[in-house]
Amino acid sequence: MRSSVLRSVKTLAKPAGARGYSSESVPDRKVAVLGAAGGIGQPLALLMKLNPLVSRLALYDIANTPGVAADVGHINTRSEVAGYMGNDQLGQALEDSDVVIIPAGVPRKPGMTRDDLFNINAGIVKDLCSAIAKYCPNAIVNMISNPVNSTVPIAAEVFKKAGTYNEKKLFGVTTLDVVRAKTFYAGKANVNVAEVNVPVVGGHAGITILPLFSQATPKANLADEDIKALTKRTQDGGTEVVEAKAGKGSATLSMAYAGAIFADACLKGLNGVPDVVECSFVQSTVTELPFFASKVRLGKNGVEEVLGLGPLSDFEQEGLEKLNPTFHIRKLFQILQFFRKCCTCCSWHQLFGCFSLE
Repeated sequence: MRSSVLRSVKTLAKPAGARGYSSESVPDRKVAVLGAAGGIGQPLALLMKLNPLVSRLALYDIANTPGVAADVGHINTRSEVAGYMGNDQLGQALEDSDVVIIPAGVPRKPGMTRDDLFNINAGIVKDLCSAIAKYCPNAIVNMISNPVNSTVPIAAEVFKKAGTYNEKKLFGVTTLDVVRAKTFYAGKANVNVAEVNVPVVGGHAGITILPLFSQATPKANLADEDIKALTKRTQDGGTEVVEAKAGKGSATLSMAYAGAIFADACLKGLNGVPDVVECSFVQSTVTELPFFASKVRLGKNGVEEVLGLGPLSDFEQEGLEKLNPTFHIRKLFQILQFFRKCCTCCSWHQLFGCFSLE
């Protein structure tokens, strides 16, 4: 997937007169980026502009989007770019979208956990998903806004309330965890990072992030201590960037790259490319948790198949057992508190029923 994005960029950089793609052979696809003027949104908009699978690119934010759209729109690639700003233009941005990517929300700051982000970002996600349900209910939704462990279930509840929920088309983007795991593993194993594959399962925060280095390829005989250190670094990757930026930002560029990779995979699936597999946080029966990240086969309907975990090492099995209760209880508490504040139409019985406590 990483190499395909790079190939797309090289293809689109051909001299004038050379065709990098055939508009007749590639279906028209509209992609909307909600939060396109932010730290993740701007580089993500750039990367999606470089993707030859995109024919229309809609950039939305509460402010500054016209400038981003004008800047990105000058790039000589296939897609037509339009900028939309403010609530009055949200519907227009979303209409006819095939894929909606949501990086909207506040970024992490030093000392902030993903839980701290919840109180702000949950409301933003709720409003955007309400608009998606109205204007493009059949679109594939890629949720980047943190905490993904909670914003994805919130989006599901918004769609259920609107009568538009399709579990095959709602994805939590956990690709950055995979990107980090590949990078860190390649460095320690001294292998070509372009050839590395590491599945990452669980969630997208702290110990819920579980890289399966026992399944990594190419195989490397790393010591147990190295595997534990790589796991810890993958789990703390976001904090590492926040601290390195000394309070002036979070993981925006790498997140934009990861978001572009996953959106590209979704577009390929929609276009009928076979055997497109990426890790994502989706509605799942792989564990007792209602939402869980694992390998997912993508296709014309979004999720074609949620794949199992495969064989786990003892260390990974222990990590899986640790993440389950923490993941479920904290996420559920957050979501219930949120809906208690903003959804007086929902009863406590209905809310608890949504998340299968039994």
